[in-house]
Amino acid sequence: MCSATCSAPPETSSGTNFLIETRDLWHVYDGGVNALQGANLQIQPGGFVAIVGSNGSGKTTLIKHFNGLLKPTSGSVLVNGMDTCRTRTSQLARVIGFVFQNPDHQIFASTVLEETIFGLKQMGVVSEEAQERTTRALQAVGLYEMRNRHPRQLSLGQRQRLATASVLALETQVLVLDEPTTGQDFVARRQIMSLAMDLNRQGRTILVVTHDMTLVAEYATRVIVMKAGQVLLDATPKEVFSRDDILRQTGLKVPPVVELGRGLGAIDRAATPLTLNELYEVIVSKLPPGKASSKSLRHKPLGTRGQ
Repeated sequence: MCSATCSAPPETSSGTNFLIETRDLWHVYDGGVNALQGANLQIQPGGFVAIVGSNGSGKTTLIKHFNGLLKPTSGSVLVNGMDTCRTRTSQLARVIGFVFQNPDHQIFASTVLEETIFGLKQMGVVSEEAQERTTRALQAVGLYEMRNRHPRQLSLGQRQRLATASVLALETQVLVLDEPTTGQDFVARRQIMSLAMDLNRQGRTILVVTHDMTLVAEYATRVIVMKAGQVLLDATPKEVFSRDDILRQTGLKVPPVVELGRGLGAIDRAATPLTLNELYEVIVSKLPPGKASSKSLRHKPLGTRGQ
């Protein structure tokens, strides 16, 4: 058992290159609710992982174990080889950057600038470097010009980006985003996810909890599907969207691009398009010879994956 007293013997790394590892992880809330029931998974450095499932499947409970906000009832969680049951949350926060679904749960400073720089001060980052990292983070989310405003003067979507900036400034190895596109318009959604993709290309590990299957199709390279506190499937997006049995069990719906691709005759599920670019290729493949060079198809549509 691992509770507030952490009575279980310390867990050690298996020696495999896992950044995050859960072993038979159980979490029981007060009242006897089994939120996690033997969850096992491994996250290697550099991944872009989506965690999906219906409400109550255990997604948010799972990720709150990664930075020590929750401790296992039984089983264990290792982060960079550290047993989270015996590691301070402040120490885990140097590895795991966590952006809550509700930004108001983590915003408390009186200006946007103060909010973004607070974590760096707590970590003891010297003033000049802290200022530079804060500026970069605010510019990345489009809030630098609002740096002197009170956070309560921002919209919900802007506060979500502020919460993201305060975590970006910490430059952690892992960035965990819980429903990052909540309250965002199309442009802001693209901005946040493009930023996450850029960070991933730089070597950061990105974990996204989401109900947005279009986001999963466009950005994730791996999908962890949860149900009733367990990992039901761990696979690529194409594999997940090809599993009608899994989709039925979890109530997940395929993105419109995937649905359209199937309707156009992408019968081989392994070839199912996930992005607009891939859908374009399916459409072109169905045209009679010579039609693909028509003026209407000279320019490929915008997409994300592979760009």
